[in-house]
Amino acid sequence: MVLVWSVLAVGLGYALIVTLAALQQDKLIYFPERHLAATPTAIGLRFEEVAVITEDGVRLNGWFVPAAIGTGFADERSAAGRPATDERAPVVLFCHGNAGNISHRLDTLLLLHELGLAVLLFDYRGYGRSEGRPSEPGLYRDAQAVWSYLTQERGYDPGEVVLWGRSLGGAVVTELATHVIPRALILESTFTSAVDLGAEVYRWLPVRWMARMRYDTVAKIGAVTCAKLIVHSRDDEIVPFSHGERIYAHAAPPKELLAIAGSHQDGFLVSGSYRSGVSLFLTQIGAEAP
Repeated sequence: MVLVWSVLAVGLGYALIVTLAALQQDKLIYFPERHLAATPTAIGLRFEEVAVITEDGVRLNGWFVPAAIGTGFADERSAAGRPATDERAPVVLFCHGNAGNISHRLDTLLLLHELGLAVLLFDYRGYGRSEGRPSEPGLYRDAQAVWSYLTQERGYDPGEVVLWGRSLGGAVVTELATHVIPRALILESTFTSAVDLGAEVYRWLPVRWMARMRYDTVAKIGAVTCAKLIVHSRDDEIVPFSHGERIYAHAAPPKELLAIAGSHQDGFLVSGSYRSGVSLFLTQIGAEAP
């Protein structure tokens, strides 16, 4: 009898844990911070603070950082007889990961600026100074709203926009790229799906049964027709390299896989192959762009 009660107690305890995990999924995925620690001026970049309103009325906060004149693609535009202005350099719509806010991506802004690109970096709903609370449909709406801002209000041609996502942001921009045709799609340290990753991390939970948020990158990447660069570190301790390999395998050409070194958080900073690989890809798509 004691054994029966012990089994029942363990079963009820496990059921309670599963129920709590199912109800608290948002807290296992999203780790937003409201306070902005710094702005691009801290690294010597001029920027414009922008506000974007989503289709469901949420106000998003972001930064537009123009490209440096006389570098990278600005030189290409001048050689092609087009104005070499910072405003008309190809622009990156950057979607960050699941933690912090845009103020924690200054090193990324500087790197992209040095590559000769303009950047629009924004916070999802519930992050930084953006209104609302994060959710999977909400983040997709956020990216779509920023795309509309760039292509309608700011006047960029879709072929001038590079969609770039890191970690969770890769799943967000992949969804966007199934509805629009950008110049290119770059995915960094992105998981095949939130369900796959969750099942690997929480092996003792029935993740595939209880998951409400899918972020299914691998199921969508095949429908993306633009040039694609999949960047992933072999040393990634959070999202294993196998995720990048599977995304690449499911992607339709044209596509490239760039293997780098370093952790999930700093691979783009410490890997010697990162900057050269990304720069080569950007040069290739620049030469092929209309």
